[in-house]
Amino acid sequence: MPQAARKQQSYSRTYGYPRAYSYTDVPVKAVPTKHPKKRIQNAIKAKNKTQRKRVNPIAQFISLTILACIGYFILPTAFNDITMPLLTGKQKYSHVKTNYYKMLFPTTNYMHNTIFNNRRAMAPVQTKKPLMTPLYRTEELTALETSLQELMKKYPSIKPAITVWDFNTGKYVDINGSEIYSAASIIKVPVLISLFKSIEENKLSIYDEMYLTNYYKASGSGNLQYHATGKKLTIDQLAKTMIQDSDNSATNMLMSKLGSMTSINTDIRQWGIKNTHVQTWLPDLKGTNYTTTNDMATMLFNLDNPSFLSINSREYIVDYMSHVKNDRLIPQGLGTGATFLHKTGDIGSMLGDAGIVFMPDGRKYIVVIMANRPYNSPQGKFFIQQASKIIYTYMSHLS
Repeated sequence: MPQAARKQQSYSRTYGYPRAYSYTDVPVKAVPTKHPKKRIQNAIKAKNKTQRKRVNPIAQFISLTILACIGYFILPTAFNDITMPLLTGKQKYSHVKTNYYKMLFPTTNYMHNTIFNNRRAMAPVQTKKPLMTPLYRTEELTALETSLQELMKKYPSIKPAITVWDFNTGKYVDINGSEIYSAASIIKVPVLISLFKSIEENKLSIYDEMYLTNYYKASGSGNLQYHATGKKLTIDQLAKTMIQDSDNSATNMLMSKLGSMTSINTDIRQWGIKNTHVQTWLPDLKGTNYTTTNDMATMLFNLDNPSFLSINSREYIVDYMSHVKNDRLIPQGLGTGATFLHKTGDIGSMLGDAGIVFMPDGRKYIVVIMANRPYNSPQGKFFIQQASKIIYTYMSHLS
């Protein structure tokens, strides 16, 4: 082979194309052959068609027989006994009573906070235009909060929630203020407010009378349970006894007069209070009535709100709450000359106190302390007393 031809062949083997080529050397694009996929699909279709033709006549007969029985016997019976009564409201059997409202709203038996058209219902919290004015908060009292947190470390068995709010400055402390706590007798504060809102709406009078019956008598706090059945008491006497003596029987009588717990919960929602609820007649030993320290602080703030309560209502409420006989909690930490209107609560596992402190120089602040504790542990009382002292000392020097 000539030397030039050997070089050309070597170049072609090395690089895969000739060193010099014309358009005839460019490979022509191969025309793709028909893919066998379509033939496979056609084969599958043909197989399925053959399988569909192989129907078991016995199975087909049984299926048709069952469908015929359902259509002839079951559907007409279901239509006459179920569908028609639902559409017309007329029961075929007179002894059968159907409550369609309960069928549509089954949870209203145990979840309701209002009565609408004589039916139980769930009412939303009124947040757009609540009747109560929310607390206006400015600056957090971090130094006071730090002192209270240091105190909490000394009482590891106590799980407290604390809300403090100054009327003059809007400065505040919020420790677990939105946490849900059993309200115990502190729940009597919204009952009292609801009572005077009803009086302002002329639904009842402070001079109306009620008779004490065995139905209303309740164990636990208060002495009305030991009074003779048939004793006549005015609304004023019942409200005073409910707050000053924390009487459970008086509370139950007032809640009944207001329309039961449902009416009070409706009022609470209209006030714009989100986390306070009454669901058990007193005594609530299991702690099912609940609130938060922030909710309670908002209610206390609105006692002095002229757009919410009249002056006359406020005078009655201040008189009741400034003569509470239990002074073993927050009052023990207050300085000389300070006054306190408040309400306490105690169900063993929770101890609390909520009120407004009036200092000798005229300034005032809201303080709410609720403490979960081991059952009846005195540590709860000691914690609240010392926390009250720390708060009062700090607020006395607040500018």
